[in-house]
Amino acid sequence: MTTDFTGGGDPRRSIELLWGLEPGRRPGPKPRFTVAEIAAAAIALADADGLPALSMRKVADRVGVSAMSLYTYVPGKGELIDLMLDTVLGEVPLTFDGVTGWRGRVERVARENWNLYLRHPWLLQVATSRPPLGPHLIAKYDHELRAIDGIGLTDLEMDLVVQLVGDYVHGAARTAVSATLVAQRTGLTDEQWWEQAGPVLERVLDPAATPTATRVGAAAGEEYNAAGDPARAFEFGLSCLLDGVAARISRGRDPGGRSD
Repeated sequence: MTTDFTGGGDPRRSIELLWGLEPGRRPGPKPRFTVAEIAAAAIALADADGLPALSMRKVADRVGVSAMSLYTYVPGKGELIDLMLDTVLGEVPLTFDGVTGWRGRVERVARENWNLYLRHPWLLQVATSRPPLGPHLIAKYDHELRAIDGIGLTDLEMDLVVQLVGDYVHGAARTAVSATLVAQRTGLTDEQWWEQAGPVLERVLDPAATPTATRVGAAAGEEYNAAGDPARAFEFGLSCLLDGVAARISRGRDPGGRSD
């Protein structure tokens, strides 16, 4: 699904744009738009049509300037992607009000990320091995680290747990969004797809050859009404993941336990 990546532009210029550090102003008329307004226009396009449909020319058309004029604000698509991602990360609330305990805090972090992906599915199409080092990304990273600060993890383990939770949510959201896209592009809901595929499968499937898959698949299909339930799968997986983190913390506190 990944179609683009952050960190693809000039790193210095990208950080300048992210933090509002403008180079010396050139003589001429006052800029018609702010960089934030351009990022918002690009986000609106990606929300509507997906990241593959995004181009500098389309963003320019949306704000009402020529493509050449747009490049005087943002030098290229690489820097624009960085701005878009950091901007939407600013939507995540940086508070744990009403939540007690590290587990509740991490659950909130995970669900906020889940909701962000569902609001902006194009985020799933952006690889972030070189993260845009903007104010919203760094504030969000600090917020997520504070969810698990002081619970018995080393600083390195804290970073790895934040990555682990982020990777899990990304994968779960990818599955949920993909299911929606498949329905849109095929014109069939999951229920309709199973209604057509199920009878044919029954003719060719030998339950005796795959007894466990047959039994479990039938139980799951009955529970989910043959449609699947990405939100329920997300919650179950999150619970299992946090059980693992809790076990890691317990081993670290046990002098006789393994810490690796």
